[in-house]
Amino acid sequence: ALTDEVLSPNINLLEVLENITTMEKRMESMENEMERLKTENKDYKIKLNCLSLLDKEQAKELTSLNKTTVILFIKMDELMKQNQAPKVAFSASLLSSFGPQSVGPFHNLHTLIYEYVFLNIGDSYDPNTGIFTAPVRGAYAFRVFSKAFGSPERDVTAGLFKNDQHIISTHGHQASGFISSSNGVSLLLEEGDQMKVNLYPGQWIFDDGEHHHSTFSGHLLFPM
Repeated sequence: ALTDEVLSPNINLLEVLENITTMEKRMESMENEMERLKTENKDYKIKLNCLSLLDKEQAKELTSLNKTTVILFIKMDELMKQNQAPKVAFSASLLSSFGPQSVGPFHNLHTLIYEYVFLNIGDSYDPNTGIFTAPVRGAYAFRVFSKAFGSPERDVTAGLFKNDQHIISTHGHQASGFISSSNGVSLLLEEGDQMKVNLYPGQWIFDDGEHHHSTFSGHLLFPM
């Protein structure tokens, strides 16, 4: 019966074989497409992994850049504050007139008025009173140079005072010739604090408006 069916004139063997061949080709094509998709899927996973690693590296770089940016902003802020801080510096010598001259002695503490002003940035030193007034809270540096004639009876003793409180002194003694002494200090001053140099009772100090032997100087190191 099967033989009869195969040999039946209603069945075209060539057409059947052609259909089978076509189906086989389609199956082969589908298998190839599946292999291609599998390969692409692997490549896609590899790319995803690479992108994930790249994202992590970029995140690290971004974090590092953010930290660097913050540091730069802090430094810029510090520089801006420094630029905005007042510029304060002064230096003056005792006498403005030419020729050697001694000041003192006096019976009491005597505030020395340094008349000849070399520098007075910020106008915080008053050459009429000899007093420096701190314009801002901060660290300041001061220096005092004192010179005098040598004498058996007198010394050269001048003290730096902060708001009438003694801080440091210059002192020297010898019987003849010239004698000189210097001293310096850095201090934290509040706004409005006053600095001056007082000559002690019975002492004297020497200057010459041409050579400027005895001086009083100071400047702001940094505000606080």
